[in-house]
Amino acid sequence: MSGGRRFDAIIVGAGQAGPPLAGRLTQAGQSVALVERKLFGGTCVNTGCMPTKTLVASARAAHVARRAADFGVLLEGEVRIDMAKVKSRADTVIANARRGVREWLDGMDGCTVIEGHARFEDGNTLRVGDELLSAPQVFLNVGGRAMVPDMPGLHDIPWLTNTSILGLDQVPAHLLIIGGSYIGLEYAQMHRRFGAAVTVVEKGPRLIGREDEDVSAAVREILEGEGIDIRTGVDDIAFARDGDGIAVTLDGDTVACSHVLLAVGRVPNTGDLGLDKAGVEVDARGYITVDDELRTSVPGIWALGDCNGRGAFTHTAYNDFEIVAANLLDGEHRKLSERVSGYALYIDPPLGRVGMSEAEARKRGRPYLVGKRPMTRVGRAVEKDETRGFMKVVIDAGSKEILGAAILGTDGDEAIHGIIDMMSVGATATQLRRTVPVHPTVSELIPTLISEARPPGD
Repeated sequence: MSGGRRFDAIIVGAGQAGPPLAGRLTQAGQSVALVERKLFGGTCVNTGCMPTKTLVASARAAHVARRAADFGVLLEGEVRIDMAKVKSRADTVIANARRGVREWLDGMDGCTVIEGHARFEDGNTLRVGDELLSAPQVFLNVGGRAMVPDMPGLHDIPWLTNTSILGLDQVPAHLLIIGGSYIGLEYAQMHRRFGAAVTVVEKGPRLIGREDEDVSAAVREILEGEGIDIRTGVDDIAFARDGDGIAVTLDGDTVACSHVLLAVGRVPNTGDLGLDKAGVEVDARGYITVDDELRTSVPGIWALGDCNGRGAFTHTAYNDFEIVAANLLDGEHRKLSERVSGYALYIDPPLGRVGMSEAEARKRGRPYLVGKRPMTRVGRAVEKDETRGFMKVVIDAGSKEILGAAILGTDGDEAIHGIIDMMSVGATATQLRRTVPVHPTVSELIPTLISEARPPGD
């Protein structure tokens, strides 16, 4: 089937990949329809990075204010939180960014913006409401949403996700978070610093299970040091109303709380696109299957961003756009497998990560070296009186290839880029060790870290 309005390309979703791709395609003279059913800007702008990091900044301001006397700064009275003002600040950041995306698209020559829910009729035809759109190229950038698990009593209580928690204009009395991974931990520390009692519940044996055990343990120590109650290895979780509050049973132990946040993972927004009508294959979790150049199982259809399961970040979604645009428009042959992926956990201090963990390096079965240094031995951290955490780098013992790194500490989310950049251009640890970094910074210790690398256990 084909018919209705014809375009050179249809983009479904205005997240981090869709709008810039529309820009490149229209600059190349193509006609583009961009369909968005809800919020322009996707997860990052509306419910992810931008609002949460705005809230994290407010929480850090409160934390620093409480510590003012440690730096010889005297403040009168207790630090108080105006949660309505905190929320308003985040709302403003969201609104400005969302408006910027929409105005960019509306002003883009050759781009037709259509609001509505797109569903495939066949491989090159989509229906949006009563209208049919067709194009030889379709790009899916539909993102993901919070997973809602099937847990006893859950639907008898009010619960929050990373989206709905942004609507709170008062500090929770006691926030209980189901899930001890990235999203859950950021909200845990944030609301603890706002003044809430916070409990984190994780079914696994430790927090952030994909990280090395030393990273996990250090993060737990940081959070518990701020008064967050952490329960790991919890098998049975059940919920019930308790007057105006909520009773949560954890392996037989009942905890009373005012709010419950679900942070147990994400699922792709692929179930209501009519992918079966187009013949687009998905995996067991619903993620669209793509090859090394983001092509789906159907010629002429690509999947970018969170919905393809090949990256769960704004920067990986944007890189998906770069790969597709370079290959389609610039005659290049860029591949997903060439990507060096870094990411960060935005607790305070943050965790910057790139490449393999030490556990992953160990599984390779090849000799490797590890360099590790506590932040207490990083001058910049000492000067700032922010010495929690450590730095770690993992190196192939033979080739001196940089396999991965973790920087848990002040400015770790920025310092990690010195390693990301070197890995991205294929530089060795030997080359990085010979650089001359700026003093005093966290990054200046990376060459030292490499020079001190030894076989594990030495």
